[in-house]
Amino acid sequence: MAQPLTFVAPEEIARANLYGLIARLFYAAPDEQLISELVRAQPLEGDSAIAAAWRDMVEACRSAFPVTLEHEHTELFVGTGKAEVTPYLSHYVVKYSTDNPLVELRQQLAAWGLGRREEVPEYEDHVSGLCEAMRFVIAVQQRPADEQRMFFERFVHRGAVAFCDAVNASSNARFYQHVARFARAFFDIEKAAFEMVG
Repeated sequence: MAQPLTFVAPEEIARANLYGLIARLFYAAPDEQLISELVRAQPLEGDSAIAAAWRDMVEACRSAFPVTLEHEHTELFVGTGKAEVTPYLSHYVVKYSTDNPLVELRQQLAAWGLGRREEVPEYEDHVSGLCEAMRFVIAVQQRPADEQRMFFERFVHRGAVAFCDAVNASSNARFYQHVARFARAFFDIEKAAFEMVG
């Protein structure tokens, strides 16, 4: 028997797409195609923090060179030996040496049928992995808002905000300051929206 078609509201698709974009930008430097797509994208309306951050990020794309962005991404998030800004969000929320939120995260992902592919070297708490998980539970699994909120508040929000602040504080972040400001504004909107429906 065929599964019934399910409708995903446009605003949910938009949320999922923004999570996907943030995941892509922090996983690897944007290539020429992504830069071009961002430059051609529709602006966000209004004078909100996210609209301003989007405009600044798109404007930065207009003069960006992929090789320069790749160097900046490597310097910030990969590094030789140790990255200047770690993209692993557990780093920002662990208070005691006995804390291990990665174990709980893996259990939650497994309960939802999600997990890291063997060929992927990054741990599950990488900012891109967590944003991709949010994209998936919104657009593909279509999990209820309370489950999304639980995952966002437990595994994403605090670490992601601290991560974005760390990127903003780096003197080596030029393009990525714009990305971090945009991501931070989006995470703040998500937090406020979950509080309204919770």
